[in-house]
Amino acid sequence: MDLIKLSGKIKKNWGSILFYAVILIFIFSPTAKALLLRGIISTGLFKAEIKKDQPQNVSAAPAFSFNDANGNIITSTSLKGKVVFINFWASWCPPCRAEMPSLNRLYKDFHKDDHFVFLFVNEDEDSKKAINYIQSNNFSIPLYNRLSVSQEIFNGTLPTTIVLDKKGKIVLKHEGMADYDNEKFVNQLKELQ
Repeated sequence: MDLIKLSGKIKKNWGSILFYAVILIFIFSPTAKALLLRGIISTGLFKAEIKKDQPQNVSAAPAFSFNDANGNIITSTSLKGKVVFINFWASWCPPCRAEMPSLNRLYKDFHKDDHFVFLFVNEDEDSKKAINYIQSNNFSIPLYNRLSVSQEIFNGTLPTTIVLDKKGKIVLKHEGMADYDNEKFVNQLKELQ
């Protein structure tokens, strides 16, 4: 008899049950959150912008260093004369996952241009998780690890994106997710070369 009552309650409240199930999925699944956030990014609400009206007395970015998967060390001094795009991210971070397709497309557009350097700095404790995430999504971005970075560049907020001009000055610091492969931002990057 109790089974019949339970079945009746489920039929009567199936909409509420479905609603709560969807909410639980979004709470506990980074992939579901990332898909939702990716949809929000696609609306055009979250666009990165390099503002031309930056103060002229912007100082150069503090020194930093990263290493790649082969252990090669990249330093700020070795990148002078290039436009540098740095993105700090983690595979467990839904906003990072949401902007990753946009970042991958931007990287594909510019990676052969010697005027630009892209550093995708992974903040996962286990770099194998990042590698698996990149491979399972067929992304082509190169992964780097942080060796030494000042708080001015990265304070722990994920995702964080920094763009340095050819003189090594910070022209963009964006904390949070954004769309980076839109026409306006691509043109702003090209103007920096």
